[in-house]
Amino acid sequence: MLKPSRPALRVPDWLAPALLVLALLGCSRTPPEERLRAAMSDLQASIEQRDAKELESYLAQDFVGPDGLDREGARRMAQLLFLRHRDVGVRTGPEEVALQAGHATVRFSAALTGSAGGLLPDSAQVYDVETGWREEEGTWRLTSVRWTPKFQPTR
Repeated sequence: MLKPSRPALRVPDWLAPALLVLALLGCSRTPPEERLRAAMSDLQASIEQRDAKELESYLAQDFVGPDGLDREGARRMAQLLFLRHRDVGVRTGPEEVALQAGHATVRFSAALTGSAGGLLPDSAQVYDVETGWREEEGTWRLTSVRWTPKFQPTR
C-alpha cells in the first residue's frame, strides 16, 4: 500500500543567511574597551559598597600602587577607609583610554568623599588618576595606579 506523499517543505531563501548572521552574533565577543569600562564600573561599585574583598578581586596579583603599595596593602587600605567612613562616594570624570594588545592605560579625575553618616561629607578630595590594566583570560585586572591630589589643603 502506497502512502500519500506530502508536499515538500520549502525553506525560504532568506532563512539560511539569517541563521548564519544570528549564529555569528551569538558568538561575538564584547570589545576589549567595553569590557575594560565594565570592570572599572564594577570596581567603582565595590568601593561605594565598601567591599574590600570584591575590590581586591579586580587587582592583579602583581598590582603596585604609590610607595610600593601591593595588592594586600591596597585591600587593607580600603578596609581602613571603609571603617573610618560609613559612606564612601566616588565620582569619576571622563576617562581617557589608551588600549594596546592585552594592556590599557586609563587617565581620569576622581572625586572621593567619605562620611560618617551625616548630611555632608567629612572629607573630600579630587585626584588626577592614572591606572594600568592587563587583560587576563578575558578579564581586565588593575596592575597599577597613581593619584595626585588636585587641591592641597591650606593650613
